[in-house]
Amino acid sequence: MKSSIDTLMQTHNIDVLLVTGDAFHNPSMVYLTGGGHITHADLIKPQGKPASLFCNSMERDEAAKTGLSIRSHSDYPYKNLLEESGGDTNLTLALRYKKMFQDLGITGGRIALYGQVEVGPFYATIKHLVDLLPNLTFCGFVTDPVLLPAMMTKDEGEIDRIRKVGKITTEVVGRTADFLTNQSVKERVLIKKDGQPLTIGEVKRLIDLWLTELGAENPEGTIFAIGRDAGVPHSSGNPTDGLKLGETIVFDIFPCETGGGYFHDFTRTWSLGYATDKAQELHEQVCTVYHQLVAELRVNAPFKRFQQRTCELFEQYGHPTIQSQPHTDEGYVHSIGHGVGLRVHEMPFAGLTAGENDILAPGTVFAIEPGLYYPSRGMGFRVENTFVTHPDGQFESLVDFPFDLVLPLKS
Repeated sequence: MKSSIDTLMQTHNIDVLLVTGDAFHNPSMVYLTGGGHITHADLIKPQGKPASLFCNSMERDEAAKTGLSIRSHSDYPYKNLLEESGGDTNLTLALRYKKMFQDLGITGGRIALYGQVEVGPFYATIKHLVDLLPNLTFCGFVTDPVLLPAMMTKDEGEIDRIRKVGKITTEVVGRTADFLTNQSVKERVLIKKDGQPLTIGEVKRLIDLWLTELGAENPEGTIFAIGRDAGVPHSSGNPTDGLKLGETIVFDIFPCETGGGYFHDFTRTWSLGYATDKAQELHEQVCTVYHQLVAELRVNAPFKRFQQRTCELFEQYGHPTIQSQPHTDEGYVHSIGHGVGLRVHEMPFAGLTAGENDILAPGTVFAIEPGLYYPSRGMGFRVENTFVTHPDGQFESLVDFPFDLVLPLKS
């Protein structure tokens, strides 16, 4: 949680956090500001002190909603800085950062960089800033030791926001199922009123529309893949493909609050009209593994333990896994889950990158998503729900939605 940031900074010898970019679709900035229509901002947080937000004066009202100490970029006139730099725009921005740091009493220490900006120009600016303030050391991380661990555990307000996105998600999934099952069929293909095949692209556009109507958005797209594509875990689906009866559809939807806030992650596998015996068998195995894992969840357990357990369970059914065959493209081929928050994928992790801090601590929100993938057979399967770990050790699925494989047509 946010209350742990100063402790984490101290533990990892970080004196200052510098977060840059917009306050939407920018997880680190959203986390520390609460979001809002703030563009091209800089947030500076010294260890043990409150953060200050530097932003465009035209957005001062939006910035004030953050409750942070607000300072305007216009307090550092660009024209004056450009003259001081001799017309060097990269040096101009570095001079502004220098004055911002000095105004906060920061002249040395380790600065951890966060945010989302164009890398090239920012790199040039930082290079100049190192020359201007040689006692500052700038650092970034492949494995973030401060904000990601803080973001891993959520407070009740954050959990409630993810729960609300989950309700929107399942409402849209339900609308999608109802829409599909009300279509007509010609030669095993769903057709529209004009007699043309209904395509995956058309279904996805409806999904985006319904999400928008309900107050969510879909910045990272939707996986709606049928047949062979369903057998490739992150194939998003060919937009021109028609929807055929009896072929598996992996529907993985991960929307967020409008403006780039909290996400929810959810997957079901469907087969329209009917399913083959083999598809029924594999889907039942995936669901059995899912329910077994949920029954075995324990508070503060290492998340990677459940990755190992998933491999064991699928191997008992005779499937290859990335534990028994690390390079397999069929069978069970990915990690069992991940944290969910301001990113679709965040701590705790369960796969190869999982560390000792990736545990199911109270307040963690995470997805469980076992799957089986057989593109050579033209099918794939995944089911997924998002859970929260409560302080009393109970685990709650944030949504309730059927796991049925077959969607019977109504026409």
